[in-house]
Amino acid sequence: MPEVLKQQYNVSADDFASAGAASAAVKKTLKQLGFSSDLIRRTSIAMYEGEINMVIHGDGGVAEVEIAEDHVIITLTDQGPGIENIDLAMKEGWSTASDTVRELGFGAGMGLPNIKKQSDDFQITSEVGKGTTLIITIKSNA
Repeated sequence: MPEVLKQQYNVSADDFASAGAASAAVKKTLKQLGFSSDLIRRTSIAMYEGEINMVIHGDGGVAEVEIAEDHVIITLTDQGPGIENIDLAMKEGWSTASDTVRELGFGAGMGLPNIKKQSDDFQITSEVGKGTTLIITIKSNA
C-alpha cells in the first residue's frame, strides 16, 4: 500500500438509488487492504451516515477518503443549506428530514450521533446558506 491512499467520490442530491455507493467502495478497498473488521465496520457506518446526510440535506457533495496504515480520514463537504444549530443536530432523534424522506426509511435523526459514536475524532463545521463539512477520523487498533 502506498503511504497514503486517497479516493474521492461525488455524492448526488436526492439520489437514493446510488446512496451508499461511496461507502461500499471504501469498505471494499479496506477489506482488500486487510484492515481489521472493527475499522471497516466503523468506517462504513460513519461514511454511510454522512453520505446519506449529503443526499437528504446537503444538496449532494464530495466525499474524500484518506487511507493510511494507522487511520482513515473521511472528509464530507456539501454546499447545502447548512445546519442552523449544530448542538441540536447532534441530539439523537432530532431531524429536519421531510415526511417523504421519512417514508423512505431515512431521517430518524441518528446520522450525526452515529458518526460521532463511530469516530475517534469528529469535527463538524457549518455555515447557514453555504454548507457543511464533516471530518471523521477512525484509527486502526492494530
